[in-house]
Amino acid sequence: MRQLLIVAPLLLASATSAHAADAALPDWLAGHWCNSSDGESGEELWLPAAGGLMLGVNRTVASRRATQFEFLRIESANGVPTYIAQPGGAAPTAFARSDSGESWMRFSNPAHDFPQHIEYRREGNQLKASIAGPGEDGKEMRIDFAYSTCSG
Repeated sequence: MRQLLIVAPLLLASATSAHAADAALPDWLAGHWCNSSDGESGEELWLPAAGGLMLGVNRTVASRRATQFEFLRIESANGVPTYIAQPGGAAPTAFARSDSGESWMRFSNPAHDFPQHIEYRREGNQLKASIAGPGEDGKEMRIDFAYSTCSG
């Protein structure tokens, strides 16, 4: 019985910390997002926060063939939401939250070549994403992506 009295508060503390970690994650990002332009279509799918983790995948299709894919996750690392990208299934690269607001979050990794910044902004059923960092000429380069909720 004494062991149960010791374990119960630990389980409660663990559940409380997992809930706090979920609250720090950008749950507004969850959903199935699509875009299409110039014969290319892209989609990004994010699962809602659970257990201190959000999972995502991204895929680009052109001429009915997948041209790129990416495994994504956002997890709390030392209390900071951290975006972890694996383009093409490569080794993970982490970007820590550097700024955020009610429905947007920016992640940064100044030690990474490109991108050094990843940002998401939710506006109703629209999701705007961007990646930025130094281009080949050393000047700031930014690539924007505009997604809408997927239909069907």
